Amino acid sequence: MLSNITTTAATTAAAAAPSENVVFHLLAEYVPEGVPGWILPIVTASISVGIVIALISVMAMGFTWLERKVSGHIQCRYGPMYAGGWHGWAQPIADGVKLLMKEDLIPIGADKALFMMAPAIVLGAIFGAFVAMPLAPDFYFADVNLGIFFILGMSSLTTIGVVMAGWSSNSKWSLYGAMREAAQVVAYEIPLGISLLVPLIVAGTFNLREASELQGDFYGMGWFVFKNPFMLPASILFFIAALAETKRAPFDLPEAESELVAGFLTEYSGIRWSFFFMEEYAAMYLMCLVASVFFFGGFESPFTYMAREQFGPNAFITNVVAASTLIVKSIAGIVLMMWVRWTLPRVRIDQVMTIGYKYLTPLALICVLGAACWEAIF
Repeated sequence: MLSNITTTAATTAAAAAPSENVVFHLLAEYVPEGVPGWILPIVTASISVGIVIALISVMAMGFTWLERKVSGHIQCRYGPMYAGGWHGWAQPIADGVKLLMKEDLIPIGADKALFMMAPAIVLGAIFGAFVAMPLAPDFYFADVNLGIFFILGMSSLTTIGVVMAGWSSNSKWSLYGAMREAAQVVAYEIPLGISLLVPLIVAGTFNLREASELQGDFYGMGWFVFKNPFMLPASILFFIAALAETKRAPFDLPEAESELVAGFLTEYSGIRWSFFFMEEYAAMYLMCLVASVFFFGGFESPFTYMAREQFGPNAFITNVVAASTLIVKSIAGIVLMMWVRWTLPRVRIDQVMTIGYKYLTPLALICVLGAACWEAIF
């Protein structure tokens, strides 16, 4: 399996080179003759970006509602049941309108250029990461051969925006939060990436769509988590590292309201403030998508198997069932993240560093070694 990974990486011309774009092929069928060839790629890119932005915006609104519901049930609070209509459905809409109408303030003494650029960099990085994530087996914006490399690389760029926001705010609280984010990401991206080597050893591919297709089975026993005894502990390590990567409790040290007011967000208001939280929910969803693809079957489920057998592998209904399967798995991971947030207390920054370097990294290396030996022997 290790040789398969090496071969895949060696034959890839570029990490982010897409082989095809479904939106491009759909538009190409309806473009009139005589239209210049350079127009179609621009229109394709514009539509693809618009779809990604629309999906993330609606998704962020839905997850804010879900966060209120989960926290309300865990803490026995009745507010989310009544505020904002039936089960609070209108509350995220009211939040969006309120944030759009709030005054956008820039502190005196702040670096205005960096202060304004930081939310854009954070949101743009997570938008770019979603480009390599397939929405369905036959619907994706870019079928990237080194897809997981591209996703991890783009998502890590959000740290630059967070550090930029803390530095440019001219506030010691914001700067403390930015420094914590930099230290935390350095500590936890190591076990995050190492834990992903375990499914990569089993799959032999970095492509998310191909990894998902390898797990097709009616009973779900083809999922990677069942193919190697080191997959389950690796998935747990990945989940813990993903909590720190997305700044979620108990690793929300960059914000830490009880210590740093709001951390790197202290001086932000209005729509710029909302961009950071939109990125956080989008990053949560992205990490859960990656975990679903490389550990828990991706698009595959008994329903996907039956739809493929009845309607064919490329039928529209098959793609809808496959996409719904991946979404349900990812939302289950997000609910687990929210459950952890509203259950566990925040840990100290020295404890965060100790957990990452002293425990998660060695355990992740042990999982990689064990998985490689298992694949070589069995």
